[in-house]
Amino acid sequence: MTNQPLTNTSQESSATNLTSILAYNEQFVNRHEYEQYLTDKFPDKKMVIFTCMDTRLVELLPKAMNLRNGDVKIIKNAGAIISQPFGSVVRSVLVAIYELEANEVVVVGHYECGMTGLNSERIVEKAKQRGVDDLVLDTLTNSGIKLHHWLRGFDNVQEGVLNSVRILRNHPLLPSDIPVHGMIIDPTTGKLDLVADGYEYLEQKAKGIQSNQGSDDQTCSTR
Repeated sequence: MTNQPLTNTSQESSATNLTSILAYNEQFVNRHEYEQYLTDKFPDKKMVIFTCMDTRLVELLPKAMNLRNGDVKIIKNAGAIISQPFGSVVRSVLVAIYELEANEVVVVGHYECGMTGLNSERIVEKAKQRGVDDLVLDTLTNSGIKLHHWLRGFDNVQEGVLNSVRILRNHPLLPSDIPVHGMIIDPTTGKLDLVADGYEYLEQKAKGIQSNQGSDDQTCSTR
């Protein structure tokens, strides 16, 4: 099976979108509408937000969190999932921290997320229908790439958010004083539910370290 070309309808739709974007952009620039968005590369609120690419959050999330252009760094992918500690998401977070002066991270998942119970087998089957050859899939599998694992989502959104928070908090390259929070947003109302408080976590962590140090000091003094 070979890759199938786009249908005429798909080509026309894509061409219409591209033409529309470029036509609007020309007017946007000529009218100097960009001036209201002028800022620099450093986030004013010194914060990184990692969230889902869901279309409902494009404008809703910034509005619900009182964010304006220039306030934060926003990283997106499907489901706000960190699939590996040394992937592009964590790299972006670290760049924001070390190069762009961010000092706080917020992972924001959302209810009714499409990554909940994602069926990886269905995705692979759709890939075949769109022209991805079985030989390609076999080659990937034989190369050690577990597609069904790579394409999986999570059982519930809270689990997904907490797992991403956990990976970041335990990352060896993340500064120990960076708070990592976890939230879930309602994609209809914008209501935020806090599921992981980074400040509280760092406070408890500090108390644990102090407690351990106290025990060590006491042990030393009795020797």
